[in-house]
Amino acid sequence: MDTESGWAWKDTGGSDFEQPEPGSYAAICYRIIDLGTQPTSWEGVAGTKEQTLIGFELDELMTTGEHAGKPFVVAKFYTTSLGKKATLRGDLESWRGRQFTEEELAGFDPKNILGKPCMLSLIKTEKGKIKIATVSKLPKNMLAPKPSNPQVFFTLHGMHLDHAVFDAFSEGIKKILIRSPEYQRLANKKQPTAATAGGS
Repeated sequence: MDTESGWAWKDTGGSDFEQPEPGSYAAICYRIIDLGTQPTSWEGVAGTKEQTLIGFELDELMTTGEHAGKPFVVAKFYTTSLGKKATLRGDLESWRGRQFTEEELAGFDPKNILGKPCMLSLIKTEKGKIKIATVSKLPKNMLAPKPSNPQVFFTLHGMHLDHAVFDAFSEGIKKILIRSPEYQRLANKKQPTAATAGGS
């Protein structure tokens, strides 16, 4: 199934920023980054999987450092799959408050969730880092937080690499993207010259 964005989900790094406290927060999905195919390891067996990073902006402001007064942001890495046991599918169904239809499972456009509100449950790991435990639908009558950060949608499944968006990413995100074959394909793709673009 074709989608408007040209990228569909199918059934098939640390920082020094101030961290939010564990708990429940209203949030907005403010960025979706297609990370392409990444190396993985499970029980000592190496492999590869397509991955996606989804970033959320919380309705809670930072209070210290150069980012004081700005909303906390958190993110979660997903294997890009809507299979029955996939974490991405489970979080999206909890977020939307309903299961996927067969039609949606044939090709769900990630852009559908960009800018949409949700409820996040955050917990602290053994290493003291905050992580997203659950994503769910915003409770009835709760107002969605007003977005502060620009919305970003970046995919490696298009015809061209969006250099402006890529250049704005952190060095950590850039390193992850660069090691994917999808990024290499787009980065090494020849751009049309003025002559070829003009048809002469």
